[in-house]
Amino acid sequence: MASTSNSETASTAIEENRIRLCEEFAKIAETDVAVAQCYLAMNEWEMERALNSFFEAEMEKVFEVENQAENEACPKTKRQRSEENPTTDCIDLTENSPTSSDKPSEDDDKKLSLITWNVDGLDTDNLADRARGLCSFIVLYTPDVVFLQELIPAYVQYLKKRAVSYLIIEGGDEGYFTGMMLKKTRVKLLESEIVTYPTTQMMRNLLVAQVDFRGQKLCLMTSHLESCKGHAEERMKQLRVVMQRMRDAAEDVTVLFGGDTNLRDPEVTKVGLPPNVCDVWEQLGKQEHCRYTWDTKANSNKTVPYVSRCRFDRVYFRPATTDGVPRLAPDHMALVGLEKLDCGRYTSDHWGIYCSFSVG
Repeated sequence: MASTSNSETASTAIEENRIRLCEEFAKIAETDVAVAQCYLAMNEWEMERALNSFFEAEMEKVFEVENQAENEACPKTKRQRSEENPTTDCIDLTENSPTSSDKPSEDDDKKLSLITWNVDGLDTDNLADRARGLCSFIVLYTPDVVFLQELIPAYVQYLKKRAVSYLIIEGGDEGYFTGMMLKKTRVKLLESEIVTYPTTQMMRNLLVAQVDFRGQKLCLMTSHLESCKGHAEERMKQLRVVMQRMRDAAEDVTVLFGGDTNLRDPEVTKVGLPPNVCDVWEQLGKQEHCRYTWDTKANSNKTVPYVSRCRFDRVYFRPATTDGVPRLAPDHMALVGLEKLDCGRYTSDHWGIYCSFSVG
């Protein structure tokens, strides 16, 4: 009897775990539990493999439509050349526009600019249009650095074809992950690493890159901290990891972090920022028009029965302090992606943040 009871208990535990996995999968992939069960069962109930399989299937459908439309629009001779030389398929949508090709002033040339944006790659509706929208904003702002969250493999492949003037660093290769784009003519990558969050339940990590910008040493970091109100403790653990890395960076290095933090102000207060680290939005005077990066009142990409306005996306900055090293300081911030695309949706369910930094 005891053996039978133990067996039943084990079976119940397995079943409960699988139900939990299905619910978690469905929430992340924004699908139903039946689809979740199908993909999990096909992938031996391993969450990362199942999510990767799901997103690859969805994105192949999305970008097959885009590629087919492009091929039909191209003259026959151009299609033939593309078939003979596949590299011609890499059309740079982020190369400088005629209006931005004029030589910048010396002051502007010394400025560092960045965009950080959760691009919501998990939402496959109109994703090709929205990915193209991201590239159009990169053309408009010509940032030196782009931090991206909620990338999926097919989205990265699209960017590699359409944003060839940028070096792309990936914070993962399965499920969904973060990434960085570095403008090749302005920023030189020295090394990069992925720092794991040991207790994350959502495949989150910290992507770190050491770079050279016009002879200055920069440490660039991006992350997508744990989501949802109920995961505050894990989110604060992850924030502590970020702050520790910012605090420990060498004194001749300028450190920049940007990402979808999902943070609430009381959580930041509880963790605390090191004395030499600032929140750029606060540093620039807490401008109201830049406060809410998640705003269901203004952004209709997500259909929800409530209004939620939060400052989830944040930029943290720690200047170099060594004598003789140029010191950057934040001088401007704006939200981007506020305009609807031709498809009737926004580039993402988050607004992006654009920041610039000048030599102080």
